[in-house]
Amino acid sequence: MLFQFAPAIQAGIETGKYLQVFSNGVPLSMARDAVSGQFIAHAIGATVNNSPLSPLVAASNLLISGAQMYQTQQGFTAVLNGLQTIQTSLGVLQATTALIGVGTIAGVALTAVNLHQTMKLRKEVEQMRLEVKNGFIDLKQALKDQGVEIRQIIEQVAQDIKFEQHRTALVRAYGVFIQAMNRFRSAMQLQDFSRRNAEIDGVRGMLFAALADYSNPHLLEETCAAGQLRRLECAWAIEQAIVATYQVQSEVSAVSDRLILLQDKIREDALTVINRCESHDELDFLFPEIIRIKNHDLAVLDSWQNHVDWMQSLPSSDLKLLSSADFNSTDTHYSTINLAEPVEQLMYESLAEKSHFYSLRDQLLFLFDPELRREYEVYISEQAGITGYKTLVTSHLQQASDLTVSNLYYYFKIRDESKDETELVSSN
Repeated sequence: MLFQFAPAIQAGIETGKYLQVFSNGVPLSMARDAVSGQFIAHAIGATVNNSPLSPLVAASNLLISGAQMYQTQQGFTAVLNGLQTIQTSLGVLQATTALIGVGTIAGVALTAVNLHQTMKLRKEVEQMRLEVKNGFIDLKQALKDQGVEIRQIIEQVAQDIKFEQHRTALVRAYGVFIQAMNRFRSAMQLQDFSRRNAEIDGVRGMLFAALADYSNPHLLEETCAAGQLRRLECAWAIEQAIVATYQVQSEVSAVSDRLILLQDKIREDALTVINRCESHDELDFLFPEIIRIKNHDLAVLDSWQNHVDWMQSLPSSDLKLLSSADFNSTDTHYSTINLAEPVEQLMYESLAEKSHFYSLRDQLLFLFDPELRREYEVYISEQAGITGYKTLVTSHLQQASDLTVSNLYYYFKIRDESKDETELVSSN
């Protein structure tokens, strides 16, 4: 992730007047005066792989809330903005389950709520052109341009008894989440420190209760891979709100620990969902979305953790400088929802022309399970040695793309299986 500063600040960084803050070689979202050491500005934006930062679930507003906690009200404002982002994301992600349903779903339905369409829906909710009620939006109205078939699928899902059970649980969980958010906002206004902390403890308990519904293993097991991903994304959003409760209590160690656990959980959940993927339609839906989560959402959480860990390492003199810093003039807008077709979708379409279902699915697995790729490299090298492909040694394969490794693996796998079948026939 690369942070962008206001033009005047960026010019000062380039001339050496200001210095961007680094922590163990990792860039952070702040700049300080090269001479006095005063913290003078936050970044106003960020990019990932030359694209504006635009996570699907993560609240990038919370990146700056840790440092700003030392300015108290600025930190509270950042947290409240982050909570609003979480609330919007949660409502939209949950609402799309009313089209995905519980069991196997038509590809056209997944297309209607894919990464691109979901980002559009989130923009509509942010601009209050769509209303979230009980954790759902009127998809018939929101997707009215998608055609008759989509409206029919929405009707079919609404009449499904199994989905109605899921919907009831989601409505209950969302209701608890909203109550917790309202209580959180009120708690932040309390001047008495002990009363405020007691209220925030209560909020956290409510959030854990909501999280239990979103993470219910029985309900998750009943859903297809696409539906499971959306429910897990809702759980990740709740997890961030839980982290925020620790942050406003200045429990920095707890914040860092929860962020580490959340990043690990996202990776584990992603592997579970990918392994459940059973069709091209699901892969078309999952691939771009999981790539966005890998490149943007995990980047936000990692940077948030870096900021928090950096603050833990600051000497008291720097904490004093941080508490006196004035960032009021900074217009921070890390997250930008780009309504153009996502680059992840374009990348997937390019890969799909050169690969097949199992190879594509494994390329997605490689992102979260590097050991699987190493196993593939060893297998390819062994088979290449048997068949005379002398250049396909492990050292060369380590430099190859995921596409190349996965395709080569299946090339040799099919060849090996065909050979076994031929030998079996011959022996009979």
